[in-house]
Amino acid sequence: MNGLVTDIHVHLQPWRFLKPAARASLAHHRPDAEFIASLINDPGRAIEWMDRAGLDRIGVVNYVSPDIMGFPPETNDWASGYCARDRRRLIGFGSVHPRYARDVRAEALRLLDDLGLAAFKIHPPHQGFRANAYRDDLPALAELYAVAAERRVPVMIHTGTSIFPGARSRLGDPMDADDVAVDFPELVLLLAHAGRPLWCDEAFFVARRHPNVYLDLSGIPPSRLLSCVPRLEEIAAKCLFGSDWPGPGVPTIEGNIQAFRALPISDRAKEQILWGTAAAVFPGAT
Repeated sequence: MNGLVTDIHVHLQPWRFLKPAARASLAHHRPDAEFIASLINDPGRAIEWMDRAGLDRIGVVNYVSPDIMGFPPETNDWASGYCARDRRRLIGFGSVHPRYARDVRAEALRLLDDLGLAAFKIHPPHQGFRANAYRDDLPALAELYAVAAERRVPVMIHTGTSIFPGARSRLGDPMDADDVAVDFPELVLLLAHAGRPLWCDEAFFVARRHPNVYLDLSGIPPSRLLSCVPRLEEIAAKCLFGSDWPGPGVPTIEGNIQAFRALPISDRAKEQILWGTAAAVFPGAT
């Protein structure tokens, strides 16, 4: 194995925007909160930490969620400035909330052309709409998907539950992404958390069915990964390693990498998941 690791799902976010309840939930049982804050405040220090942790690249995952988490649209500008330190190693994710943006298409293009972000994030449980809500009461959501498809920009969709106060976990069903993949066949989708813990089979189905749908394995303890995705080796080329650090239940990324490397799957599959799939999905960042 070549030793390179891409963690596609790291939450380095502007904590100053967090609602008190969300902040308390995020910081619960985190003795390293001061260290996390130091990385949030200094992308250069974050890159030094990445070097020590064996990380070549990370996905810096941010999204707009004023109602549940507290993150306003300015979070996109923060993410852009943060990732400007090294856009190859810091893969910037941002979002457009279709209930609040006046012109979703224009804002999506601003995130790409002016802010230089590399991907979009949709978080149904934290944004209050289904991933396929454009088929019902939120037609503006289709404009975001259309821009992403035209530009070949990946869209990460949170699938699975959320424990943050106010989150609507029922909106995390990955079968909603099946509609998105049907309606936007050129769109690259990353199903964050592979539907864990309730919908892993559904996420697996959607990823296998559609050539441009991938599983982001973050938020699943490596010790449980083969229980959640038993045919992991079979779909290694459709899977990206992720930690969800510093989310609840993820003490360190280093620990997750070590535990993942110990899984009883081939070295070839491990390298594909730890680095190869991300290199294919984000070729401009390699």
